[in-house]
Amino acid sequence: MEILVVDCQYDFIDGSLACGHSEEAVRNIIKFINANPDAKVFYSADNHSPKHCSYIPNGGTWPVHCQAGTHGAELHASFTTDIKNPAQRPNESTIYYKGENDGVEEYSAYEAKNKAGKKLCDELGHEVTVTGIATEFCVKESVIALLKSGRKVTVKADMLGWVDAGGHKATLTELAEMGATVA
Repeated sequence: MEILVVDCQYDFIDGSLACGHSEEAVRNIIKFINANPDAKVFYSADNHSPKHCSYIPNGGTWPVHCQAGTHGAELHASFTTDIKNPAQRPNESTIYYKGENDGVEEYSAYEAKNKAGKKLCDELGHEVTVTGIATEFCVKESVIALLKSGRKVTVKADMLGWVDAGGHKATLTELAEMGATVA
């Protein structure tokens, strides 16, 4: 089993773009990972410069968030402290960064790269379980890209944070109609 943890960063949990159900999602993801100690775990992370096009001050639609080197850009510390198997904790090879090109709004983690320059899409296997934040944006676009690549995708509904509860539910319905298993 392979698990993708999408953007469980502080700015999306309790920061400038705090999402609903995000703390619960992190707890549920960690329980799931600990219940599957042989699963390979991948993490995605927004990683923006101050000049990123998504920021309101730069003409975008979002508050400043996940600026490289800030606390808000860090993955929730529980992934390091509470995951029992050290091989499943985030590290340089398992964190894949996206949104590093200032002129591109990159919701999907599909093309994200780790510090060694490896793309997530080249590292994931055929069956992927997707968790993380936010259902309607980065999770949705990551799942769509995975489905388009021919992968079998399971989305864990209780392991997601969202911008809007109604949008979360509608997105889960949409993803199921596209072929994802929503569990």
